[in-house]
Amino acid sequence: MTSPDDVIRVALVDDQVLVRSGFKMLIDSQPDLTVIAEAASGREALQSPAIHSADVILMDVRMPEMDGIEATQKLLAMPALHGRPSPPRIVVLTTFDQDEYAFAAIQAGASGFLLKDVQPEDLLSGIRSVHTGNAVIAPSTTRRLLEHVSPLLARNNPACDETLQLIESLTPREYDVFVKVAEGKSNPEIAEELFLSMATVKTHVGRILSKLNARDRVHVVVLAYQAGVVSP
Repeated sequence: MTSPDDVIRVALVDDQVLVRSGFKMLIDSQPDLTVIAEAASGREALQSPAIHSADVILMDVRMPEMDGIEATQKLLAMPALHGRPSPPRIVVLTTFDQDEYAFAAIQAGASGFLLKDVQPEDLLSGIRSVHTGNAVIAPSTTRRLLEHVSPLLARNNPACDETLQLIESLTPREYDVFVKVAEGKSNPEIAEELFLSMATVKTHVGRILSKLNARDRVHVVVLAYQAGVVSP
């Protein structure tokens, strides 16, 4: 039996009532997930203390008053969230694969994106995955998405000196793993290519996230492109 402390609290931010109702019905059917709050716009989400307390927020990109990109950026910048052990994980919901708005939301702090027509089991696994700090986007999708916009990313958002110093603080083996993550490789692929055990890869990835102050693997890839560590 799942204890209350183990239940993942989910918030839904979408201007379509039917979309919220469908997601709520699906999420609440799971013993380890529960919807604790809903909002119909980004502005409403910012004003909702209940949404601020969520573990995972499903955020629509296109909404009236304030879109999901601006809402994501402002939510994660709110001082009230800084006292939490970890900020809420935000998953952007978009209609089209490789939507430029989805990438902008990732830059704003989202941990990934899902299509609105995602399969129910994939939505549920995505919520659980992002809650543990993993990326919701599949590695190949991450790579395609960043390759699509990497010229703009490198030109308009170059890495700052602090980020470059953090990358330089990685050990040689951590750097090898960092490059593989930035290339969109999964842990099994990294283990095979670098002749490491899965446990060792997981340990290195955890240390990389910590040293780079990265939210998740998606953030690691963004930092790598900004620093010019990898390119299309």
